[in-house]
Amino acid sequence: MNKSIAHFVLILLLGSAVVGLGLNINSSQASSNAKNTERSAHTGNLSKAIFAGGCFWCIEADFEKLPGVNSAVSGYTGGAADTANYKQVSYTETGHYEAVEVSYDSNVVSYAELVEYFWRHIDPTDPEGQFCDKGSSYRSAIFYGSDQEEEIVNKSLENLRVNKPFDEDIVTAVLSAQPFYDAEEYHQDYYKKNPIRYKYYRNGCRRDNTVNRLWGSEKD
Repeated sequence: MNKSIAHFVLILLLGSAVVGLGLNINSSQASSNAKNTERSAHTGNLSKAIFAGGCFWCIEADFEKLPGVNSAVSGYTGGAADTANYKQVSYTETGHYEAVEVSYDSNVVSYAELVEYFWRHIDPTDPEGQFCDKGSSYRSAIFYGSDQEEEIVNKSLENLRVNKPFDEDIVTAVLSAQPFYDAEEYHQDYYKKNPIRYKYYRNGCRRDNTVNRLWGSEKD
């Protein structure tokens, strides 16, 4: 191949790569915009619940598979600071948890069902974090928003301690809801925007293997 032809082919390949990148970015932006629009449009008709179960990418993905859940938004909660971002939470001790704010239709799925679903998608026996992620921001917790929710969580926890299919103690915290701060846009719907990287991370952390060992059933 002569130099001029090679140069022409290189231009075509670069052009295709740029177009593909543009389509991918636009697709991700469209997905995020659609999610934010849907969240805003339906907030008034939905209930909300906050859960922390380690990496929020994974908890978000798990909850968005559950019928009745409108959306799960990744974010930070439980800390003393007036706001939170990934750098603060990951590299300093702010007291925040990586968490998800679940918007759900209570006519389809109840708060009690969300709690039961959450237990079976985490490792409630790990006081240091979740799976391959260790540190205060990766600890597990349920944040109740009312006396009724607190009662539901404590009843579920009490039942679980009696009937759990493993020997280890349950260390997941039960806490009163605190301000929730949305995570950065690139964290939202990460499992959709970066499916290969997400699956590699999730498999590498052996998240589903550990959940299956604890609870005795396969998880998606």
